[in-house]
Amino acid sequence: MSVNKNIRPFHTVLVANRGEIALRVLRTVRRMGFGSVAVYSEADRNSPHVQAADRAVCIGPAAPAQSYLNIDAIIPAAQLAGANAIHPGYGFLSENDAFADAVDAAGLVFIGPSGDNIRAMGNKAGAKRLMQAAGMPCIPGYEGPNDSEGQSDETFVREAERIGFPIMCKAAAGGGGRGMRLVQQASDLPAALASARSEARTAFGSAELILERAVRTPRHVEIQLLADNHGHVVHLGERDCSVQRRHQKVIEEAPSPAVDAALRQRMGEAAVHSARTLGYIGAGTMEFLLDADGQFYFMEMNTRLQVEHAVTEAITGLDLVEWQLRVAAGEALAFAQQDIQLDGHAIEVRLTAEDVPAGFLPQTGPVLRWRPPVAHDVRIDSALIEGGEVSPHYDSMVAKLVAHGRDREEARRKLLSAVRHCVLLGLPSNQVFLADCLSDAVFVEGVGVHTGFVAERMGMPPAAPLPSTHTVALAALAAQVHNLPSDAQGHLQASALAQGQAMGLLQWGEQRWHYRIQHTASDPVTAWQVQCTPQHAATEPFSLSLTHVQWLDSARSTLAVECDGLREQICIARTDTGVQLFHQGRAWTFECPPTHRAAGPEAGSGAVLAPLTARVLQVMVTPGQTVQAGERLLVLEAMKMEHTLTAPFTGVVRELLAQAGGQALKGALLMQIEAEAG
Repeated sequence: MSVNKNIRPFHTVLVANRGEIALRVLRTVRRMGFGSVAVYSEADRNSPHVQAADRAVCIGPAAPAQSYLNIDAIIPAAQLAGANAIHPGYGFLSENDAFADAVDAAGLVFIGPSGDNIRAMGNKAGAKRLMQAAGMPCIPGYEGPNDSEGQSDETFVREAERIGFPIMCKAAAGGGGRGMRLVQQASDLPAALASARSEARTAFGSAELILERAVRTPRHVEIQLLADNHGHVVHLGERDCSVQRRHQKVIEEAPSPAVDAALRQRMGEAAVHSARTLGYIGAGTMEFLLDADGQFYFMEMNTRLQVEHAVTEAITGLDLVEWQLRVAAGEALAFAQQDIQLDGHAIEVRLTAEDVPAGFLPQTGPVLRWRPPVAHDVRIDSALIEGGEVSPHYDSMVAKLVAHGRDREEARRKLLSAVRHCVLLGLPSNQVFLADCLSDAVFVEGVGVHTGFVAERMGMPPAAPLPSTHTVALAALAAQVHNLPSDAQGHLQASALAQGQAMGLLQWGEQRWHYRIQHTASDPVTAWQVQCTPQHAATEPFSLSLTHVQWLDSARSTLAVECDGLREQICIARTDTGVQLFHQGRAWTFECPPTHRAAGPEAGSGAVLAPLTARVLQVMVTPGQTVQAGERLLVLEAMKMEHTLTAPFTGVVRELLAQAGGQALKGALLMQIEAEAG
């Protein structure tokens, strides 16, 4: 039996994290009667997690390296605020062995596994060797030494040929899909190695890589573990995390549709045995790939709480943060393996700020409207606030929605409804993509889902939905309603319409409509007419007749309209350049250009623009250089991910405005390429 000698009584807990993660941990810390301390960067001074704690300490500038990753700032913050325990949350320092050691050395309690546990499992190469020694089935691969020869391209090429293609190239020191590349053939390996090394070094401070044989159409299934200081280790069933994009989880559920009781027992026993062999203490997760024949292979162990822990909480009735705190305080688990019962089914989605049609590019910007749904059996974890913003310095996930039902279909149905009623305006999100995944026939059926589900079923990248004529007409109305007065009941009044009508131009993508809004009756409550004429001659004009157009709030954010006897509500946010509205389960962004403005630059102009606000990590070209179509031009880094921009066509770099280490705002001109003559 392993004994954690670092257990000491504690009364006040500092949460070394931010946003939704900090809020979730603080909720349990305060429920259990402990004092609470938050830390925050200068960018998060007004964030909800700061308000949720008893005390809060600013630990540095917005950049994570100077704040949330700064051990030398966090430990003094705990001492200043009188905290004698630190919970790392999940992400940031939660799997940093040096942080766990530093907390212990400062005489504080680290609410998590020991530094030795984290070190043992924090490197994929070392972890695989330990798991193989413990009898755990592992994917064939290469986990060579972290030296110049063991990490050379020549060694990787030789080992890849031995393993056989396709292979996965992975960062040894990290997870979350960062530093991971799927390589189909030998000729693609050198470029994949360079890209994976660069991203791994940026994300984890280590460029060490490993290789693994790619398992075809696997499911990603993980086992939740709890271990105390008294030799007790239990598993809490499995979670299925197979719906992923760019190797990052999007939808998680428990239990897995592909795991029966016998397989659950085999996987659980293997995970418990390995954890006991390691002398592991605390909450942790063993992650596996499950092939079509029911064979499972160890991938890695996360020595922390997972984002998706909420689905396990829903079906077990346990608060995992509570048991982290109890174990850290020296308590024994109050239940044995036979006491763990799985109740119903739970599914979670991760709502992220990203442009899905652009390849899931992370997005930043203001939160103009945030209205989470009120739904039965749906838990929503978020730190968004209306009027706040999503920062480029942190992860793009903005909320988790978790539904619990008596069975999988009930949980899916509840979650789909909640997703469709979740209002986020101000920046793009993956809301529609999540709803499409949840309603896809293969996901509904369940057993056919695998880690390639998104690419196979949704397309990569998924196409943007098209607005209906009904949505376009309501967007035209929304573009004008803020200019019109209303009566005491919120009904729009027609008296302010110049010459009885309002006119303007509306644009969505490359499509434009001229619109005219008229009020055609003496009664101010009825008969609003919206007429839209597309600029493209091939598209027919259309109109919408509305009655009872009425604001439902003093902030003028929610408008009720009635069309053909059907009453509905739309949420609206007006911007300097256009209008955003939430209609029929999704957010829409329309521009309102001046009617005299010419169309924007045509595709193929050679202007290379920043697709998101980011740091310029690397520039591969120089002014005057000839580039080929598809050639890599530069690499941007934002929200812990790298994004490579390539040449749109063969030409010459005539102007270069970006430099490595600089910042680029979304839409900024980075370079200009002139097409080759002829």
